[in-house]
Amino acid sequence: MNKRAKWQQSIAIGKRILKETDAFKSTFYLLILLSLVLGGISMLRPYLIQISVDNYIRKLDWHGLVWITVIQLLVLLSESGLRFLFLYRMNWLGMHIMMRIRNNVFVKIVHQQLRYFDNTPIGTLTTRTINDVEALQDIFSEGFISILADLITIIAVIAVMLFTNWKLALVCLLTLPLILLATYFFKEQVRASFQEVRTAVAALNTFVQERLSNMHLIQAYTAEEQSLSAFQQINAQHKDANIKAIFAYSVFFPVVEIVLATAIGLLVWVGANQLLHQEITAGVIIAFIMYLNLLFRPLRMLADKFNVLQMGLVAAERVYQVIDDQAAEVNTGLLKADEIKGHIRFDQVSFYYDTPTRILNNISFEVPAGTSLAIVGATGSGKTTIVHLINRLYEYQQGQITIDGRAIEAYELNSLRKQIGFVLQDVFLFAGTIWDNLTLQDPNFTIEQVDAVCKAIGVYDFIMQLPNGYQYQLLEKGQTLSQGQRQLLSFVRVLLYNPKIVILDEATASIDSESEQMIQEALHYLLEGRTSIIIAHRLSTIKKATSIMVLVKGSIVEQGTHEALAHQGGAYARLLQQKALTNVL
Repeated sequence: MNKRAKWQQSIAIGKRILKETDAFKSTFYLLILLSLVLGGISMLRPYLIQISVDNYIRKLDWHGLVWITVIQLLVLLSESGLRFLFLYRMNWLGMHIMMRIRNNVFVKIVHQQLRYFDNTPIGTLTTRTINDVEALQDIFSEGFISILADLITIIAVIAVMLFTNWKLALVCLLTLPLILLATYFFKEQVRASFQEVRTAVAALNTFVQERLSNMHLIQAYTAEEQSLSAFQQINAQHKDANIKAIFAYSVFFPVVEIVLATAIGLLVWVGANQLLHQEITAGVIIAFIMYLNLLFRPLRMLADKFNVLQMGLVAAERVYQVIDDQAAEVNTGLLKADEIKGHIRFDQVSFYYDTPTRILNNISFEVPAGTSLAIVGATGSGKTTIVHLINRLYEYQQGQITIDGRAIEAYELNSLRKQIGFVLQDVFLFAGTIWDNLTLQDPNFTIEQVDAVCKAIGVYDFIMQLPNGYQYQLLEKGQTLSQGQRQLLSFVRVLLYNPKIVILDEATASIDSESEQMIQEALHYLLEGRTSIIIAHRLSTIKKATSIMVLVKGSIVEQGTHEALAHQGGAYARLLQQKALTNVL
């Protein structure tokens, strides 16, 4: 992309960000007004100092000096109050817009299809949601409005200087090209280093997220040293990128001080000559020194603010890429699934991910309402893919899936998913209370409902024995509970929503023998009267299914009852024979 295209893209993103202020127009217009007022009022103090020196100090008019000092104090207090209001409301605006955009990003992310997460690192999404959105807040606190206020101040200072003494003003402004040149090189250097910093931050987030989520693998394979070495390399890249920015700052600010000192030197030299020839007064020289400080203060910060703005625009582009992604879940269905019975039918369904290799190949089967289907097969045969298609976590490419004779796409998505309960092998419990994990923070559930389900599943006594009962604080992933306890809590979570369809994906694979009896009893209660699809390795779970389906490389090779398939001598029978060796069932 050439510079012109980048410039046009930056302008388009800038306009879109400014559009975010529409919900806060009164604050935005107030900030514009305050920028103008502060730009003008900042000129008063040097002017009042000039009057004090020329009209009162030089003439020894102490009475007048007292009054002009009081006026200066009032101006100072007024400017301080207005600047406080300006800074507070500017950051208030940035924080509110940041919150809105972050909410929009999160909403977009949670409505993405699973395919999106298969191709996007979690660390990248974390960076987009946290760091990049944070940079959008900087656009308002140190970007658009702050730059506008600085530009207004610079224009006002130059105008007042030219009006007061144009010859002296031109002498002072001789150094302006130097500061502009230094600003340009500083801006370019910092922009490049900031881009490297953001890339390194995303890499750090991704790396740490992956290692923390899979710490058991790192420790099991004694890969701590290798992980540390890889982390040190990424961390070093982050450090080097930041040092480049630090170096640019370390050079730029002393250069600005040298240029300012040069400008003041020229001012004193030329001003003293004019003073000796009585062309100006001492008050004018003192005022011009103050004007120069007012001029160089925003010039000193302007380059940094432009970099913040530029980096904010880059971050905004990344954020809007997430928001604008068109691969999010398609929810065009209008039918409510509240009254479905749960009759599931696959008709010549085929599915593949990002490659043409089919995961499912023209499969067809039915699960009548209230019955159960167990699916068995080797890893990668397509078992989990089937259940993911039923609740539309993925969209299939060919064929049709219906529930009660209606295509699943015809149902409103949230309504459909509320009728499909999912129980996985690895139960995930959020850090928080047991109550929040059971209800998923849905305020519609009552204590009576939760009590009834917990008692039915057999976990009520266990929960009540914990400190604070339902308000017991769980650690991340529920690490203080056993696998069986976590699994039982997941059954409660499903039953609270009272779905018509229940899917068990290896739900009993990691259960110890002591917990199995309780789990089996809870499963019986969970599945009673509901359509269920069961993916399991435990024969005790599979044998109870109404029908068993055997998958091989995405195709159905056998289907029937346990007794019938066991005596056919086919794929299912071979799995039974291998049980002692491979623990397939």
